[in-house]
Amino acid sequence: MGYRVVVAGATGNVGREILNILNERQFPVGDIAALASRTSTGTQVSFGDKTLTTRDLDTFDFAGWDIALFAIGSDATRAYAPRAAAAGCIVIDNSSVYRYDPDVPLIVPEVNADVITGYAKKNIIANPNCSTAQMVVALKPLHDRARIKRVVVSTYQSVSGAGKDGMDELWEQTKAIYNPIQEFKPKKFPKQIAFNVIPHIDNFMADGSTREEWKMAAETKKIITPSIRVTATCVRVPVYVGHSEAVNIEFEQFLDEDEAREILHQAPGIIVIDRREDGGYITPNECVGDHATFISRIRQDSTIDNGLNLWCVSDNLRKGAALNAVQIAETLGARILKKGCAAWPVCKPERNSSAVSESVVTILKNRIQSPKGQSPLAWLIARWIPLKTLCGPVPWPSVLKRLCPQTACLPSLKPLTRPSIPMRAPAMTKRLR
Repeated sequence: MGYRVVVAGATGNVGREILNILNERQFPVGDIAALASRTSTGTQVSFGDKTLTTRDLDTFDFAGWDIALFAIGSDATRAYAPRAAAAGCIVIDNSSVYRYDPDVPLIVPEVNADVITGYAKKNIIANPNCSTAQMVVALKPLHDRARIKRVVVSTYQSVSGAGKDGMDELWEQTKAIYNPIQEFKPKKFPKQIAFNVIPHIDNFMADGSTREEWKMAAETKKIITPSIRVTATCVRVPVYVGHSEAVNIEFEQFLDEDEAREILHQAPGIIVIDRREDGGYITPNECVGDHATFISRIRQDSTIDNGLNLWCVSDNLRKGAALNAVQIAETLGARILKKGCAAWPVCKPERNSSAVSESVVTILKNRIQSPKGQSPLAWLIARWIPLKTLCGPVPWPSVLKRLCPQTACLPSLKPLTRPSIPMRAPAMTKRLR
């Protein structure tokens, strides 16, 4: 028996991604309702091979529904989330309304899934800010090893973080610059975003910080530990999808960069691509459509005793919003509701191993450009790409034989049983329309 799931805000960027990810991860849906504002009611949205017609959020009855994934603005959340929760439907909210409420758990499943039992106080669970979510996935395993004292982070946040209007503004301004006959003045952003960067996200506060910068500090403290000190500078950049962060970390204990790299290799939800050569790192363009948080440029900070620097990149519409919300729903299913097979990481014992092999091969062939004359297997071994963090369980001998049919001797590899990234084809979803 599956879950009765509501997606509120189904016509927006994040709402559509939630529907995509529920389908990709094969979340056990028994019934699904796509909700939108009255002006968007009747719009059709995709859910796998099905087409859903959106219903009016204002008149929808949440009684009898299990989980509601909210991807609507803060004002609408204040109006409708308590109503859904009072009807017995557990709300997973993407807005900032409940993140700082002590009676509402703020969850990133790779980091603090255990606090999910606190949902019962208000029947609401909060999803963190997009820039916070990817950062704490990287910080938590390092904190467990060496205790983090202080974090200095500069973010480079894509325009999709400001919604469809932000993406449209970048597109229209770019066209206007190349076609001087047209003129497109800033509307969504305070200054021109095309060919520019703007060190201003959300409203300014009394101390000179913006609210976005305050969010990163407050949410990191709530998710990991109140003792961590965080200072952030948040910048909007002319990138459509994918947030990047330059993170400087000061620890209580010394942590060598090689050990940190290995810790991150092993951590759930992370892929480390860190080669000290041209192109040996990840950029936002390469992370679009992926579930992982990518880490590159890991190195010691020689200016302090126990410091590290790293580069952190993730798809903000996925891990920064929709994916994390669905992972929370999976955790809720596995630990509390216990219907179907909604475990985190995803439990899919019925998956056909040959289909998995095909998907992994597709990912690797799209990801890897090995030098001429060097087999993909030799390239992988030489570069130490952390295959075990890509997905699981995976029949690696079958995968490697398909990648390298001429290879006579393959290493003895057992199927991995600790999936940290769900299996999916690496389609680069275009979200410019």
